[in-house]
Amino acid sequence: MERRKALMSAEPHQTYRLNGISCANCAQTFENNVKDINGVEDANVHFATSKIEVVGEASIADIEKAGSFENIKVIRENTEPEKEPFWVRHDTILLAALLLVFGIVANIVFGSSHYLPNVLYGLSALIGGLSLFKAGLINLTKFRFDMKTLMTIAVLGAAITGEWREAAVVVILFAISEALESYSMDKARSSIHSLMKLSPNKARIRRNGSEQTLAVEDIIVGDTMLVKPGERIAMDGTIITGFSSINQASITGESIPAEKTDGDDVFAGTINQDGFLEIEVTKKAEDTTIAKIIHMVEEAQEERAPAQAFIDRFAAYYTPAIMVIAALVAVIPPLIGGSWGTWVYQGLAVLVVGCPCALVVSTPVAIVTAIGNAARNGVLIKGGIHLEQIGAINKMAFDKTGTLTKGTPQVTDVHFFTDQRDRALSCLKGLEANSNHPLAKAIMTYMNDTHQTIPKADVQSFHTVHGKGIQGEINGETVYAGSPDFFKNVPADQIKDYQKAGKTVMVCGTDDELLMAVALRDEPRTESKSVIQKLHALGIKQTYMLTGDHQQTAEALKNDLKLTDVKANLLPEDKLSFIKTQENGKIAMIGDGINDTPALAASDVGIAMGSAGTDSALGTADVALMGDDLDKLPYTVKLSRKALGIIKQNIGFAIGIKILALLLVIPGWLTLWIAIFADMGATLLVTLNALRLMKIK
Repeated sequence: MERRKALMSAEPHQTYRLNGISCANCAQTFENNVKDINGVEDANVHFATSKIEVVGEASIADIEKAGSFENIKVIRENTEPEKEPFWVRHDTILLAALLLVFGIVANIVFGSSHYLPNVLYGLSALIGGLSLFKAGLINLTKFRFDMKTLMTIAVLGAAITGEWREAAVVVILFAISEALESYSMDKARSSIHSLMKLSPNKARIRRNGSEQTLAVEDIIVGDTMLVKPGERIAMDGTIITGFSSINQASITGESIPAEKTDGDDVFAGTINQDGFLEIEVTKKAEDTTIAKIIHMVEEAQEERAPAQAFIDRFAAYYTPAIMVIAALVAVIPPLIGGSWGTWVYQGLAVLVVGCPCALVVSTPVAIVTAIGNAARNGVLIKGGIHLEQIGAINKMAFDKTGTLTKGTPQVTDVHFFTDQRDRALSCLKGLEANSNHPLAKAIMTYMNDTHQTIPKADVQSFHTVHGKGIQGEINGETVYAGSPDFFKNVPADQIKDYQKAGKTVMVCGTDDELLMAVALRDEPRTESKSVIQKLHALGIKQTYMLTGDHQQTAEALKNDLKLTDVKANLLPEDKLSFIKTQENGKIAMIGDGINDTPALAASDVGIAMGSAGTDSALGTADVALMGDDLDKLPYTVKLSRKALGIIKQNIGFAIGIKILALLLVIPGWLTLWIAIFADMGATLLVTLNALRLMKIK
């Protein structure tokens, strides 16, 4: 891997998209063939995303020649492939099937002893299996045993034993199986392809006073992009002029549009609904948020999950074992008195039914589908290993501020100690207007929203009293605003009630009287409580809140949200220590992706609140909730568990169907027809079963 990265940085390299790559074994063969091209230093085929990275010099024609055994077509990145008619894409299968039908008709008309049926069957097998035989024979010369090798041996064996019709049927059914498998994999990949289509290839740009339509690759940072109502935004940028509702579902998974105006950031692939916008481009096409999401999801789909790694290792021993079993079936019974013709045929059938295709594809198709579905719904899962681990989580730890709460304090209660309410509000408004403290900003937001008609008092000699509050002269009298400790004779019961509820209390008054008290709290997100309940219902036994806030505030929020435990007064290193000391199960950490980074990294699964796709969130954790929406957390757990269940089902189907078919050898009932149907059926069953993951909402 290190050598590959070094080559990538030192040598010219190109990424291409592929059409017609139907199986993981074919992908490996194709990769090896490309590496043999003169001028190519290295190549890496990504089966899950149907891409190839080539390091060195190679033309598209050279690469397609390396994939001719599978009729692989090579397409440049960001280029839409031309769709060929059905009869052109599958012309050899259709011709082979037609010849098989003619052979069956000839057999009925002239009888099985006539030469014509066998000639037609032979032509059918040859035309339909030409690419199969080419790949299989090359593999045999290199002692590489994959499903094409097994199929080639089986078809040649059938022809040698005179079973021409069987050979033709096996070739055609195998071709149909590959076509259906390719179609199913394309369906699984469709979630990424749909993301790629979200961002326009061109945009209207104003540069140096003139307007022109440019390809996104030619747009530079600082250009002014002009976007009309109803158009998709092509580049990340900041609004210079305009106001509109922006549908950000492609980034955040949220269908409710966000209001955007001057100074707000917008993202490529989102939809400008109802206003004309002038946007300053802030990122190049390859650096946009949607481009990064696509790249990360593609990388995630390629990362092998533990189950997939096990299957890959198992398949490496499984295929040679099948060949040994087939040889034993073909040789041992005749040596002890059986018919050579019968048992060689049975051995060939064992080769066909033993193809590892269904087993090899059982895990990656589920991983590809699940990660793609998650991306469409605003959840970025950065690899199959993380997808598996989420399903095994039984404990979750949450950061408080910005994760369980909205991240900004809000006024929740106001209590007056005087009948002169307007005077009290005016004094507090005047003092807080001079402060930059977060609590002062929260109070001013409340005042401007609720008491716009109250004028702020004119404050003289304003200054801050460290650790206590602020003070200033109003109409010749010193007025204070700050913590209850700043004042004498504050009613303790009233203040304690607020503090028990996890609220911060600010009091305003003079040396002689108290005017008013304001209680503030960083309010829970509207979905926090229901999310915790859903997680408990899903079997997440323990939910922790890790916060640097006071114990009393933390306890109040814990009780409100029905969390199982809380740890307060924590520094970042304390959160890390807590995560590291967890035993008896797996724990996930959910935070804002910046100051919780140590704890996110140490947990079994780190989940970042994605802040609508900010760079820090995309680079921090194993999973990013792109819309900062905690409601996506139970969905992610359900998706992971469903994916794990489907992977287990697929492995069971793949092995179980083959075992049942192999048992037919004992009474001598296994035929090449049954064998190919068993192999094709298992492959289709695991693929279609995995596609059920696309329906999880």
